Amino acid sequence: MTKLTLLCLPYSGASAMVYSRWRRKLPDWLQLQPVELPGRGARFGEPLQTDMRQLALQLAREQRASLRAPYALFGHSLGALLACEMAHALRSLGCPEPVALFASGTAAPTLRSEYDRAFADLKTDEELIDRLRTLNGTSEEVLANRELMSLTLPVLRADFLLCGRFHPVERAPLQCPVHVLGGKDDRATTEQLIGWSRETRGSFSVDMLPGGHFFIHEHEAKVLRMIKDHLEVHRRRHAQASALTV
Repeated sequence: MTKLTLLCLPYSGASAMVYSRWRRKLPDWLQLQPVELPGRGARFGEPLQTDMRQLALQLAREQRASLRAPYALFGHSLGALLACEMAHALRSLGCPEPVALFASGTAAPTLRSEYDRAFADLKTDEELIDRLRTLNGTSEEVLANRELMSLTLPVLRADFLLCGRFHPVERAPLQCPVHVLGGKDDRATTEQLIGWSRETRGSFSVDMLPGGHFFIHEHEAKVLRMIKDHLEVHRRRHAQASALTV
């Protein structure tokens, strides 16, 4: 049976551990591989990055040695932008493209001028906490915990700069399918989500789920089912294509 690796990129302020529970909820043929970013989790001692393309290239170089096709990329919010940049970085290093790119919970790279303008400048701790509050993903108890916030806010500040200072560049689109997931009550509009279609010459889809920005946790079972169903199709196609080239 052909196995497929799913590289998962975290959202702003998060560690790769946000995806760890997915591992036991996915089929055996789908091997989850959360990608930890510098400055958090097991890489806490490393400097934080604020340049999206430099970070994507760093991660691509780290993953290249052990990465085997077929693989797919998934990212939510910041992670979606980073997953897209990582696909391009891997291609530039001579790696095959992913069988699919999943972009979740954020506007397309070419439609971000208004979306990310508020993140382009350094924010105070109070501004960052207010932003966390509006996303409804962090409890008031956690927000009031000064010790925990002292660890979280530097990561969040760097991640907001990653998004706010990101600018799309002219380049050849990807060839792989792009699947977009959005929350019906999230900030990203339908137009901004559909804009992801410009990133590929392959097939494209948009799936909307109930919930706000963190719909991937609110409706985890639905999200995993969508990912699994899409990748089941791509895995079979990859196996058929590989058999024809033997």
